[in-house]
Amino acid sequence: MIRILLVDDHAVVRMGLKMLLNTNPEMEVVGEASEGNEGIQKALELLPNVVVMDLSMPHGKDGLSATSELKKLMPEVNILILTMHDDEEYLFRAIQAGASGCILKSAPHSELLAAITDVAKGNAYLHPSATKRLMEEYLGSMKNGHAPDSFNLLSDREKEVLTLIAKGFSNKEIAEQLVISVKTVETHKGNLMEKLQMKTRPELVEFALKKGLLGYGL
Repeated sequence: MIRILLVDDHAVVRMGLKMLLNTNPEMEVVGEASEGNEGIQKALELLPNVVVMDLSMPHGKDGLSATSELKKLMPEVNILILTMHDDEEYLFRAIQAGASGCILKSAPHSELLAAITDVAKGNAYLHPSATKRLMEEYLGSMKNGHAPDSFNLLSDREKEVLTLIAKGFSNKEIAEQLVISVKTVETHKGNLMEKLQMKTRPELVEFALKKGLLGYGL
């Protein structure tokens, strides 16, 4: 069962989403919130697997700020940004804030259900037009002789974990330093390795050195 928290400032939207999601036997809406601060508190109380977060909430904390803060408090939670903005800037900002994906409010119901299922499994999800634009930007960057810097996709916590890995600390030692569980450290490590497209600790150490995370670089 995928436990879902809905965070949207429109009660009618939340009601519609709740009715839709609860018809799926593998999903359950366990809570609702009308703005970011309330969403963070509800997430800490209800421990959902997935938070469906509205991007624009004018009253209270907005979706991007709430996503960034919630990922620091609950690194294991998967956040799917719900937005009406089919805009590249919002997409990159959502990813940098720690969201697992973005989906348009205008998307078909079947796409929303598929997106929630994907992010609940720890996968990333981007709506088709966003994926197309990302590929176009990547290919354009490659033609210009450089690739996008994947370091910018890492959350602040993932950068902390990367730095400690590069300094030679074990997962247990990292957990003790950051006051988190070993499992959470492993989750961060898996996420940053996926984002950086790396498979070994030596690769991470070399990358951290190049980025100057140890105070000196290669």
